[in-house]
Amino acid sequence: MPIPRRFDRRPPERDTTRINERIRVPELRLIGADGQQVGIVKRDEALAYAREQDLDLVEIAPEAKPPVCRVLDYSKYKYEQEQKRKAARKHQQQVTIREMKLRPKIAQNDYETKKGHILRFLKQGDKVKITIMFRGREVAHPERGSALCMKLAEEVSEFGTIEQHPSQEGRNMTMMLAPVRAAGARGKPDEKKPSADGKAEPDATATPEASAEPNSAEQTEAAPEQQAAASE
Repeated sequence: MPIPRRFDRRPPERDTTRINERIRVPELRLIGADGQQVGIVKRDEALAYAREQDLDLVEIAPEAKPPVCRVLDYSKYKYEQEQKRKAARKHQQQVTIREMKLRPKIAQNDYETKKGHILRFLKQGDKVKITIMFRGREVAHPERGSALCMKLAEEVSEFGTIEQHPSQEGRNMTMMLAPVRAAGARGKPDEKKPSADGKAEPDATATPEASAEPNSAEQTEAAPEQQAAASE
């Protein structure tokens, strides 16, 4: 049997902005098309002023006394406002919260499957609500649920961070994971730079070992003194 279609019977949204003949006040404060104030004028005079410029008389501040109206192209104004709203929605980041339910005694295969789903959600930029469901006497051991949550958070720490730590409410324990951006390349430890001949430069902090052989120049200078002492 086909499912009957449900029609939206709500009335369409109506533009409540009063323009032109829909403005009923006897006097108003008029702003021209250039943004300059014209002053307080009669409603019929304001309408005639707008028609002379082939524009609309638009009420922009109905709560003011007298109400403030402006002369402008209302169709163009509505189009520009709609484009601004679309641009704002486009740049607005929407965060979706996904929920993943686990049991304290979950099997390893089920655990790996659900961890894969959690990783996929985090990579998509969604938050993940982890719910540990206790049944029967399992509620007397909340440490098992907490340990499971922390184990899961540690294994997905590359893509998600703990936004809300595990907290128990009744028979359920919840934890919130939020996605993290890819970390930049971490600096590698300094390596020895090769010299011009392609060999690695010696470490400046290394202590040079004492040479086993004496300096040849010192031997040359000491030889005459030894000979003179022997002749004496």
